[in-house]
Amino acid sequence: MELDRRRFIAGLGGAAAVGLMSHEARADALEGFLNAELSDTASSASGGGFPTAAEVQAQISSRTYRSGIGQMFMPDRGNSTVARLAEMPERPQLLDFFEMRFNRTRNHCLQSATKAVQRGVDEEIVLACLLHDVSQELLRTEHGYWGAQMFEPYVPERTAFAIRYHQPLRFFADDEAGYQYPDLYRRVFGYDYVPAPHIQAAYDFTRKHRWYGAAREVTVSDLYAFDPNAVVSIEPFVDIIGRHFRAPAEGLGFDGSPVAHMWRTINFPDAPL
Repeated sequence: MELDRRRFIAGLGGAAAVGLMSHEARADALEGFLNAELSDTASSASGGGFPTAAEVQAQISSRTYRSGIGQMFMPDRGNSTVARLAEMPERPQLLDFFEMRFNRTRNHCLQSATKAVQRGVDEEIVLACLLHDVSQELLRTEHGYWGAQMFEPYVPERTAFAIRYHQPLRFFADDEAGYQYPDLYRRVFGYDYVPAPHIQAAYDFTRKHRWYGAAREVTVSDLYAFDPNAVVSIEPFVDIIGRHFRAPAEGLGFDGSPVAHMWRTINFPDAPL
């Protein structure tokens, strides 16, 4: 693979910044850059086929990170360091987190919620679409379950259900609902990937549940909400949040709820302990 030296050095902060790095740090940065380049090349390749699940597993030891790490804890692509985040208000509310912390997931979730509105979905599920992936700022693995837990004290039960169970439903097509198994998953998990028994069990449970359609709607609005040119705003959803999100007066993370620590972690991601 040919190395774009100018882009690599610029991503590290310029030649002066590289000059202050140790040889080991430079080597680590180079490895990370090349891995990211390889990942980009693989994900954008057309007609190259998909890896097997075994090949995906074999890639783990070649990476400098684990796939499940929260997105706010990793540098933006092309950078070697994370950015310093602005200080949150004393009593932060959901809109503050969207503006100041949900930087990696905000656009996608706003696109998802916009598609749900266009499809005529009711407000409880529009809210689920708006919130369904923001837990990936904290961590990516099992993000539907973490997300539902984060929001359960503050949203309708059906909204939390839809957030939780959109996760297993993603692995199972529903032609009638308009959800096709995405090629992205064939690339990420392997073309011969078989969902684990607990995922199959969760799907079977959800498929028979009276709220199946709510969770399925999140996957449908989720699937095509990755337009890099889409211009979206939180403004159309402020009233929906006001009607269906029980905002704590003390601020998210300071209301003594069982999930307050999760919100504090997102608020203060640079705390060492």
